[in-house]
Amino acid sequence: MSNSPDRRKRNLRDAVNHLFHPTLAGATVTERLIACAGALVATALTGFLCGLVLGPDPHLPLIVAPIGASAVLLFVVPSSPLAQPWSIIGGNSLSALSGLIVAHFVHEPAIAIGLAVALAIAAMSLTRCIHPPGGAVAMMTVLGGPAIADWGLLFPFVPVGLNSAILVGFGLVAHKLSRRAYPHFAPPPAVNQHHTRDVPPELRAGISEVDIEAALAAVHETFDIDRGDLKVLLAEVERQAAIRRHGPLSCADIMSLDVIRIDEDASPEAARALLLKHNIRTLPVTDAEGRLLGTVGLRELSAPGVAIGPMISRAATASAHDHALSLLPQLADGKAHAVVIVDEDERIEGLISQTDLLSAVARQLAVGPVQDLKPGAGRPMLVTG
Repeated sequence: MSNSPDRRKRNLRDAVNHLFHPTLAGATVTERLIACAGALVATALTGFLCGLVLGPDPHLPLIVAPIGASAVLLFVVPSSPLAQPWSIIGGNSLSALSGLIVAHFVHEPAIAIGLAVALAIAAMSLTRCIHPPGGAVAMMTVLGGPAIADWGLLFPFVPVGLNSAILVGFGLVAHKLSRRAYPHFAPPPAVNQHHTRDVPPELRAGISEVDIEAALAAVHETFDIDRGDLKVLLAEVERQAAIRRHGPLSCADIMSLDVIRIDEDASPEAARALLLKHNIRTLPVTDAEGRLLGTVGLRELSAPGVAIGPMISRAATASAHDHALSLLPQLADGKAHAVVIVDEDERIEGLISQTDLLSAVARQLAVGPVQDLKPGAGRPMLVTG
């Protein structure tokens, strides 16, 4: 077995990954190759386009050197607050302006470069566009000599601002093509979906923003991650730890198999009758071929109509092989009352309600990891929650 193809492939993958160690958390060889390709194309095209705009004069800076550092942040850590569009464009431009101001009043180079970097940090902090290459832009502006002095107050905008804007533009296109989220937006704060004064369920236990602030104060360090992203990451760590502690409980182990469903052409009255008859809150809707289209509940059915097709809401779905505890975020957000288990063709295999998952978690806490549950064993066949 030691020479099996799978083992050799795994060893090769581990060896390649080791070449990038130590590296950023979550980084992979594929991600780094994408970053290399993106930086190559974006910086080259930025210089080319600026050359077209500014002309062939060899004394004009077509592209400022710190743009290379901006490209590293843009393509290597696109989720970083330091790599967002305003951080790149605003940080570089304000830093260039800071350098010009200092160079105008201070003529001793050693003092000027220190003051320029300090002023750039202050300007970027006040305008919420901290960008590390900005420090290099400020120094370059002070030490640039006649080539920069000739630009005067235009220098922060052309070429620095122009370089930064073109780089960000190519970054937006590149990340969209590679299906990466950019600009990166931190997750919105949780809200109570029921419009009462109660704190949202996910904030009543576990990690809260108060905990995060207290932890940051305790470690007395600054981290390159948004507080919202940090909260999501820590919550996911908690969830993964729970899955590991409580064993490989899959959705197939606890899902209801006899799923009550309805056709998209059915009437709202028929859908309401099924919901009330079976005491369920989520009713999957299927097309003529039995594929899942979405779900309806009493809330959706309160709208007027002759068929339920226009009333369908997007369904929360999962695979039968997924960990059951991975459904906790979906079933605790106050929106979904059940998760529909589907196959690769979007055909319904089962359904897990809040009650199904709560019962499974309670059993695990009481008797330890569930290792021997079989689909359909020891549970109701209809959704009850």
